[in-house]
Amino acid sequence: MGNTGIYVGLDIGTTSIKVIVAEYVKGQMNVIGVGSERSEGLSRGVVVDIDKAVAAIQKAVRQAEQKANIEIHEVTAGIPANLLEIEPCQGMIAVADESKEINDSDVRNVAAAALVRNLPPERDILTIIPDEFIVDGFDGIKDPRGMIGVRLEMHGILLTAPKTVIHNMQKCIERAGLILKELVVNPLSLGKLALSDGEQDFGTVLIDLGGGQSTAAVIHDHKLKYTYVDQEGGDYITKDISVVLNTSFDSAEKVKRDYGYADSLQASSEENFPVEVVGKEAPVTVNEKYLAEIIEARLTQVFEKMNQALRKVGALDLPGGIVMTGGVTALPGIVELAGDVFEHNVKLYIPDEMGLRHPSFAQALSLISYSANLSEIDMIVQSTLKGSYTAKEVVKPEREQFRPANNQPTTQNEASEPKKERFAGIRKFISNFFE
Repeated sequence: MGNTGIYVGLDIGTTSIKVIVAEYVKGQMNVIGVGSERSEGLSRGVVVDIDKAVAAIQKAVRQAEQKANIEIHEVTAGIPANLLEIEPCQGMIAVADESKEINDSDVRNVAAAALVRNLPPERDILTIIPDEFIVDGFDGIKDPRGMIGVRLEMHGILLTAPKTVIHNMQKCIERAGLILKELVVNPLSLGKLALSDGEQDFGTVLIDLGGGQSTAAVIHDHKLKYTYVDQEGGDYITKDISVVLNTSFDSAEKVKRDYGYADSLQASSEENFPVEVVGKEAPVTVNEKYLAEIIEARLTQVFEKMNQALRKVGALDLPGGIVMTGGVTALPGIVELAGDVFEHNVKLYIPDEMGLRHPSFAQALSLISYSANLSEIDMIVQSTLKGSYTAKEVVKPEREQFRPANNQPTTQNEASEPKKERFAGIRKFISNFFE
């Protein structure tokens, strides 16, 4: 059950920055404000220009403030899984209190003991997640506080990331005049929202197709076990369309959103639309099927690389199948295409909150849900991180105060034609262009 209060999720993506304000009352989440702004200063999920990123964050926050009729101070932000490392950790201490009753201080001390390790200078600890506590040999304890014991142990999972990725994200949020309440790795929060309890328990592959990159994560036994990041996302699809159709990036993006299909077998060769071509006064007519073949060529390439990485670690043997979300999954036919490539059961996750029923809002919503449902023992453990962002107080600058205010295949031969042969020409054209 979620804790009562106001929560703000900040999703800093490559394509857009989304801010969602929600109120939790008796475990029920009610969205009261949303802000969305086109991203600037980010590339492939990572901050590359702090000033531009700060300006975009502030615009998105102001939009959410106006709609929610509140001023935003604290946020829970997501961080991409780029070069994320997952490793087990454990610590052990003697209970300090004379009565031998375990308290908050003992939990912090055993968590601090688990954090003692040598890290490369370019990496930093992102978070620590307790798995179980052991009191005098009795294991499987989720919250040892109030128990009597002499020896306390903790087993958990440690997530580390490149120091520059963490620092730049923190810097952007602080300079935007916000206090960073939690910094959560994106697949961790997304898995808890998009997957059912059974899917998290028995094991499921969660795929997030964003604008800047595509991420596959393995959730098993309610834990994040593996992540794979492909630096090709929705922007690459748009670039392919721009190159093949000889049109501007903005025009290609609009064409993709309005007429795009992920599976060319579902597109019609008889449905045409105009495209503004560079160097020509009159628009050129293109059919949906040709556009779908461009999109499918790139998506097939992304899925094939993911398929190889996931099969290498045995992730596709898990019974939960594959769950997809993210802005790119709004393309019709993407579930069928993924099913063909992965040869596995695939389903799509779309948030069911009113006004946010689009997969691009899943990440921001998951950050709110994660923060609201974080247990007290988890918060105590995470507060032990040295230099933790949860302990930082940011001087909030003066800001403006806001007041209320299915198509089927056309022929049998077309449906049976091998995909790799159908896209060979398009792939070769795109490859030659970028060489």
